[in-house]
Amino acid sequence: MGRMHSRGKGMSSSALPYKKSPPSWLKTSSTEVEELIGKFAKKGATPSQIGVMLRDSHGVPQVNGITGSKVLRILKKNGLAPDIPEDLYYMIKKAVVMRKHLEVNRKDKDGKFRLILVESRIHRLARYYKRVKKLAPNWKYESSTASALVA
Repeated sequence: MGRMHSRGKGMSSSALPYKKSPPSWLKTSSTEVEELIGKFAKKGATPSQIGVMLRDSHGVPQVNGITGSKVLRILKKNGLAPDIPEDLYYMIKKAVVMRKHLEVNRKDKDGKFRLILVESRIHRLARYYKRVKKLAPNWKYESSTASALVA
């Protein structure tokens, strides 16, 4: 699928291993991995940050292969999942930073245009998350209250 506001298809990515079973060299059990996920989430890490920390410091290649469920599903099971989805959160954070920049630099026409593009992506994502019931049906993005969402 192509990009929304730029050229290119963006299909290159790392390939996951074919085998779904955990590797033979891994000594960490699934309960230990779930405990680590809970510990990192209580410290305030996002699901993708948790995956990176497990990969880099604890040698866990794929959480799904070891535990049988993904990081976010484990967090939901333990009641530690974030209120709004991670991709939407970071897009709102980006829009807040762009608005702050535009308050200082009023003549930045390109910045204003890019803010419009980012906010249209936010609205599209919010519409999707409402449809799949990951956001409340009355949730609405407003630029005036957005800084409180990401603070």
